Amino acid sequence: MHVEMKGINKSFGSNQVLKDAGFFLKDGEIHALMGENGAGKSTLMKILTGVYTRDSGTVIVDGKEVTYHSPKEAEEAGIVFIYQELNVLFDLTVEENLFMGREITKRFGICDKKAMRAKAQEIMDRMGVHIPVDAVMSDLSVGQQQMVEICKALMVDAKVLIMDEPTAALTQSETEVLFEVINSLRKKGVSIVYVSHRMEEIFELCDRITILRDGTYIDTKYIKDITMDDVVKMMIGREIGERFPKRDNAIGGEVLRVEGLTHEKLFRDVSFNVRAGEVLGVSGLMGAGRTEIMHAVFGNMPTVSGKVFINGKEVFIRNPRQAIEAGIGFITEDRKTEGLLLEKCIAENIELTNLGIVSKKGVLDSAKQSSLVKRGIEEFRIRCFGPQHECGNLSGGNQQKVVLAKWIYTDPKILILDEPTRGVDIGAKKEIYNVINDMAAKGVAVIMVSSELPEVLGMSDRIMVVHEGHVTGIINGADADQEKIMTLATGGKI
Repeated sequence: MHVEMKGINKSFGSNQVLKDAGFFLKDGEIHALMGENGAGKSTLMKILTGVYTRDSGTVIVDGKEVTYHSPKEAEEAGIVFIYQELNVLFDLTVEENLFMGREITKRFGICDKKAMRAKAQEIMDRMGVHIPVDAVMSDLSVGQQQMVEICKALMVDAKVLIMDEPTAALTQSETEVLFEVINSLRKKGVSIVYVSHRMEEIFELCDRITILRDGTYIDTKYIKDITMDDVVKMMIGREIGERFPKRDNAIGGEVLRVEGLTHEKLFRDVSFNVRAGEVLGVSGLMGAGRTEIMHAVFGNMPTVSGKVFINGKEVFIRNPRQAIEAGIGFITEDRKTEGLLLEKCIAENIELTNLGIVSKKGVLDSAKQSSLVKRGIEEFRIRCFGPQHECGNLSGGNQQKVVLAKWIYTDPKILILDEPTRGVDIGAKKEIYNVINDMAAKGVAVIMVSSELPEVLGMSDRIMVVHEGHVTGIINGADADQEKIMTLATGGKI
């Protein structure tokens, strides 16, 4: 299917998001769509699939001008959008989510559960996804939920598949399985629009790339004709320098020590420590227990045994409030459900964890609040209309910056970051890396959980690897490489 978008303009109120934007997709190609957070990538694709109505411009599909008025109408035409924001019903099972609105029925409209179960299992097997089809979605990890979303899209006879950050929550092995599926779809003539901030994936997988900057079309190139530096310069209008900033601050004494932390089912006998000014990277396959361990340290998950020490003194943390009082900040994996109140504005989200700074005797000081929020918007370069901008209407990267500001202004002794750059563009990633380095330079003990091996290797002083709820090794960053980490992550020894 050929898709051409020309002269697309779109404004939300006084904010023009797309300015004469364009895009051209060929038959059976994998086409990368890149740009900074807020560049207009998702908006352009939502116009194509009928989520938004364009203000002006044309959309031509196989030589005919079209306007889809809803995603369902676009889907019926063969264009399917897999959103970065999960579109699942958490109280239903995997199978029920897969067949929502497309149930297989017998006579009199009765659901053919046997046929649906077989079809669901067939799709899951083809994707290499080992999740019970009767599992409830709320019991799955974010990465597993993402795999179910991808499986759901593959149940439609799509001619164009739009993937928005499809690997953001996936491990390396799951990403490889997804790539095999994408390449097999390309061989069948399916066109893929691949929206991602992961540069390595773009250069491994895609045929061509289109760059947007500030809602404007910049250029389209064949991947073989450009370099990563070329892409970055087109995206942000300048060179970015070293991908991972250097850090030369001294590492001090132990701040956090965990001994024998054990959960009844999820992890056992977990022991590690983090020192002042150190970045401890945490790696492992999806479901290994990385996130659950961090939630337990933060008092957000019950344990059956184990001890936690801060600055040499044992602490008893039973809930997040006690963790915050002990000096722990936690930037969670899922910013949309755990990190932000999406219906609230930037100001309200930042002040949520900083009430002691912006209030006096329980009364909000508007001048202090305004000063703190203004500082956050400027220091973290949050693209917004102002402090009252609703967080649900920010791009993913700008939402993550709000989460960072919200926690960093609490002045933590220990900062846990779970997937801090997920769904974030390369320019914003560099800014987040600088923030992490700045915190370490101030003597904060930093724990960074990440599924991106280059990120773990580039940012960590030491790397702790988790396999099936057990720490299989802690290695110095200077001695680490991808092979060693993957060996430990799969239960091997080095």
